[in-house]
Amino acid sequence: MSIQPAWQATFDFWDESPIVVQPSAAQLTSDAGLLPLRQFDQRIGLTRQFAEALDDPRDPRRSEHSFLEMVRSRVFGILAAYEDQNDHDALRHDPVFKLLAERAPDGDPLASQPTLSRFENAVTVAALRRLRDVFIDQFVASFASPPRHLTFDLDAVDDPAHGEQQLVLFHGYFDQYQYFPSFITSADNDQAVVLSLRPGAVHAALGADDDLEHLVRRLRRAWPDVHVHVRGDCGYGVPWMYAVCERLGIDYTFGIGGNPALKRHSEALLAQARAQFAATHEPQRLFAGFWYQAGTWDRPRWVVAKAEAHAQGTNRRFIVTNRPGARTLPPAAYDAYAARGESENRNKELKCDLAIDRTSDHRFLANFFRLYLHAAAHHLLVRLRRAVADPPPPGPTLVDPAPNVPPEALDGAARRRYFRRRRQADPLGEGQPRTWRSLLVKVAAEVLVSTRRVLVRLSAAWPYLDWYRRVCLFLGSIAPQPTG
Repeated sequence: MSIQPAWQATFDFWDESPIVVQPSAAQLTSDAGLLPLRQFDQRIGLTRQFAEALDDPRDPRRSEHSFLEMVRSRVFGILAAYEDQNDHDALRHDPVFKLLAERAPDGDPLASQPTLSRFENAVTVAALRRLRDVFIDQFVASFASPPRHLTFDLDAVDDPAHGEQQLVLFHGYFDQYQYFPSFITSADNDQAVVLSLRPGAVHAALGADDDLEHLVRRLRRAWPDVHVHVRGDCGYGVPWMYAVCERLGIDYTFGIGGNPALKRHSEALLAQARAQFAATHEPQRLFAGFWYQAGTWDRPRWVVAKAEAHAQGTNRRFIVTNRPGARTLPPAAYDAYAARGESENRNKELKCDLAIDRTSDHRFLANFFRLYLHAAAHHLLVRLRRAVADPPPPGPTLVDPAPNVPPEALDGAARRRYFRRRRQADPLGEGQPRTWRSLLVKVAAEVLVSTRRVLVRLSAAWPYLDWYRRVCLFLGSIAPQPTG
């Protein structure tokens, strides 16, 4: 009988001694930072509720991999930058991924790529509707007490496609074949509350009225007195969006494209901005409000115009709003609208860090389901990120010369300086998904199994060990939510 020697490689670039690399029989992982996220998931019950919303047509006596196991494989894989099904042909043997799915690290492998493909393609329209309610229920559960006011941002994101997926269509503005998903994001806690995958050539606001109405009615079941404000760019400044907001009794602020009539209304304002810039050589930013009714509108609505003049030229922008304060303070109404730019960071996280554009299944419904899997990964991260956030108070070391001003009241350079230093002092509380991966998720560990416990050993020399410890201490301090 021949005995195969252990494979090894030798490097000689260090003069002191040779460097020998060889495999180990130990169970090792490179993603031990997913364990705190799985513990947080256990507290809020997201993946369990997600899986319970699905229809499993299989015979349970012949099913080796549950839908819950596969949901967790995909969601936590996305968090760790394994967004493709093919990645799971290797991950199914990883000891930590087995633990995430409640399997023994030395137990049978998890689901393979073909099994995951069948799982995603088995989704039904009814299941997608239930998933929509799961995300709304999770949003409601994330508040310790009923909120008095909520602000939601509506946005659409281009999703380029490179195959022959169902309902991939050419969009002239983006000059590409694509899907065109839409999102309703909470400005209060950064969660993507409602999402929808749409064909690639539709109007930006198509279906947004139905999504918004469903969201508002569900929220008012839980919080009858909550005040809702929605914001959206020019793509949402259309009559059917005004109509649904007015019917539901909610405030809205939407961008509206400049047209000859609006430009005539704001010509005097722009001339004033030009004159003041010429006199002072300082950038000018002026506002005015007026009633306006477009030909397709059923009534006049309040429009706020912004006119800027500076060294680079002039600029005009318009919003339409029903907020009562906009008639008294047009600048404040416009600045509140401009704050919706923060929701672009959620789009960036979903698209760039969590790869929502991996909609490469052939079936449209399967790609819709993929969007929910990626959104679930984002939801977990956003919830934990806000929970562990430890922002430093403004003071002489962070904000100078206004040490006692709250961060919400800071403006201009002082505000930018505070948030730049906050990101340095609180990288997890302010961190995007790739920051969490580098500081927490991507860490090597050895997994040891005994009759009493599973031991996961991290390196004491790991430079980010303290951040891992902080998250674990936080998780130990919160009680699990009831699951019934």
